[in-house]
Amino acid sequence: MTERTIDRLLAQYSESHLNPTNELIHFICVPVIVFTLLGLIWAIHPLLALTLSLASLWYYFKLSKPFALGMLLMAALMLSLLAALPERTVLPLSIAIFVLAWIGQFIGHKIEGKKPSFFDDLRFLLIGPLFVLGFLYRRLNVAY
Repeated sequence: MTERTIDRLLAQYSESHLNPTNELIHFICVPVIVFTLLGLIWAIHPLLALTLSLASLWYYFKLSKPFALGMLLMAALMLSLLAALPERTVLPLSIAIFVLAWIGQFIGHKIEGKKPSFFDDLRFLLIGPLFVLGFLYRRLNVAY
């Protein structure tokens, strides 16, 4: 049986996320980074944030339908929250939290002693959220 692309990508991503403290930091910071990135793009134009979300979902769908569904739910929740926030708060809030979350990520990698995966392959910026979602799926016994 051949290995699926998603399994290979998650295995590669996991290699630099073995330390429990780094994992915990990622479980917190990765969803925050996704939300704030959408917020930064939302501040440019909400339709652009929706378009980026749909493009990402297409990539996730090609990798794994269950992951795409989970990411669809996450994107819908995040976009709904952005729509509910006062418009003038989205950009400054997103910038501040985006920076703090990335500082957290780099602290996690300092603890891990390994560089972030996306330094080798930019696709890992999209795999990070699946790494977090995969943990949740395994806990809920959901196949991906």
